[in-house]
Amino acid sequence: MNIIISGAMGAMGQAVASNAAARGITVVAGVDREASDRFPYPVFGSFADCGLSADAILDFSNPAALPGLLAFAQEHKIPCVIATTGMDEAHQKMIADASKVIPIFFTFNMSLGVNLLCALAQKAAQVLGEGFDIEIIEKHHNKKIDAPSGTAIMLANAVSEKTPYTPEYVYDRHAVRKRREPNEIGIHSVRGGTIVGEHEVIFAGTDEVITLSHSAYSKSVFAVGALKAAGFISAEGRSPGLYNMNDMISF
Repeated sequence: MNIIISGAMGAMGQAVASNAAARGITVVAGVDREASDRFPYPVFGSFADCGLSADAILDFSNPAALPGLLAFAQEHKIPCVIATTGMDEAHQKMIADASKVIPIFFTFNMSLGVNLLCALAQKAAQVLGEGFDIEIIEKHHNKKIDAPSGTAIMLANAVSEKTPYTPEYVYDRHAVRKRREPNEIGIHSVRGGTIVGEHEVIFAGTDEVITLSHSAYSKSVFAVGALKAAGFISAEGRSPGLYNMNDMISF
């Protein structure tokens, strides 16, 4: 399989390249904010400058790069794995629109373990029902720009599907002095050091607390997941559409 890495010079882009080589996958090009010749493959400053094709594009870049990436992918009919965080509703609509033309794999987290955590948190919300306050804590390294993490939002959205009430996401309690409302889901961010990624979902009830958690100790966890997704999304006969981890697991 031949791939193009968007965000090739970033930590995740380099982790993808390293893990690709170990799996016999060829990186034919990279795209980043500026061109570079210090990698074993050419890195272009934009997709408009990239004259190469591939079996899949893996995106660990920045939401600002999304329009150029999707335009290039649709023009050349290249499936995409989009793992960039910080996407807003407008970005997600762009992805959904492009998925009508090409296959796109989109998730807030490429870890199989995190997706299992989502399923477990959903089940806990369904079983516990009312009477348990839900809080989500995410921890990342001090260079992460967006907060809360996309994974924290993914967890909150998963839990919300199974709560017996319409939840309200609360990010900043220090601004208002009042009691916690029963329908709140508190989402808290910690930034420091070299924490790769830690997520906890806390269900706090009367006289008991249930905590579900996941910790990533290496970026390779996400790189390997993205490469597996690239193999899935570029499989022969894959129809245009929007795919996620559940589709790959059940395939």
